[in-house]
Amino acid sequence: MSFFKKLKSKFIKEETEEVSTKYKKGMKKTRNTFSGRINDLIARYRKVDEDFFEELEEVLITADVGVMTVMDLIDELKMEVKRSNIKETAEVKAVISEKMVELYYGEDEEGLEYLNIQEDDLSVLLVVGVNGVGKTTSIGKLAHQLKQQGKNVVLAAGDTFRAGAIEQLEEWGKRADVEVIKQSEGSDPAAVIYDGIQAAKSRKADVLICDTAGRLQNKVNLMKELSKVKRVIEREIPGAPHEVLIALDATTGQNALSQAKTFSEATNVTGIILTKLDGTAKGGIVLAIRQELDIPVKYVGLGEQIEDLQPFDPHAFVYGLFADMMDEKDESDEDEIVEDE
Repeated sequence: MSFFKKLKSKFIKEETEEVSTKYKKGMKKTRNTFSGRINDLIARYRKVDEDFFEELEEVLITADVGVMTVMDLIDELKMEVKRSNIKETAEVKAVISEKMVELYYGEDEEGLEYLNIQEDDLSVLLVVGVNGVGKTTSIGKLAHQLKQQGKNVVLAAGDTFRAGAIEQLEEWGKRADVEVIKQSEGSDPAAVIYDGIQAAKSRKADVLICDTAGRLQNKVNLMKELSKVKRVIEREIPGAPHEVLIALDATTGQNALSQAKTFSEATNVTGIILTKLDGTAKGGIVLAIRQELDIPVKYVGLGEQIEDLQPFDPHAFVYGLFADMMDEKDESDEDEIVEDE
């Protein structure tokens, strides 16, 4: 069985049709950009030589895979090409995909990275990220998802400095049918989070999701502010926050990595919400995040609707990234069978 058939077979067994459709549809632009450039490269070269690898290296770097990761990937590809005595570039397509899949999955082919939700106690999720990345929107979508799972969810409007941030969270609270705890604009964010904790406790909530400010241009003050918020949470609920999720815009590429490193200095980031993957993202950023930061991607944004925030699943992601290649290979295999008959 070919690599593409193995990957598709594994995906189909482990994922529902609804999830596969969401990833394939949501990642159309990403797939066109990423897989399209690889296809173009393969079409222009007949032989697998140093020129081919040099240009492939450039394609992967511009896809936001990350320089160090690309170097390792190219070395792996060269070894596999030599080992399998591959001469034509058309044969390299599956090898490229296979090696990237291995890097996405890791050696153990891990599956979903679930949220750390407490069984019989209040779970506190702290969400951080710069302005404009879709942080507040993601909080609303996550609240909706948890509510659909039967959780009693409360939101705390801790982004008190951005104009309209509180109103935006309130609107999402209405859509998700969850309560929003707020103070006036310009209030102390730590005080808002404190109120949110007390409200969540009194209402016997299952999950408290805390929004925070994202003024990265005022880095020192922002980091102090986040550290203070975290201390308040830790004081009121030992062991919390149970998750610190950073929202990153997939379309910003390597800049997203820089943001994650900066926020990790102030808070122990435990997971990533990768937004706008349905936009003009280049796809490789997921691989770069996994390799360079060792922080799991827990959710991805695949559209603008409230249901379009999806738990990140590496099987579904790779299917969305390489779906056209898989379908193309399947059609080719079917043609060969027809010819043989």
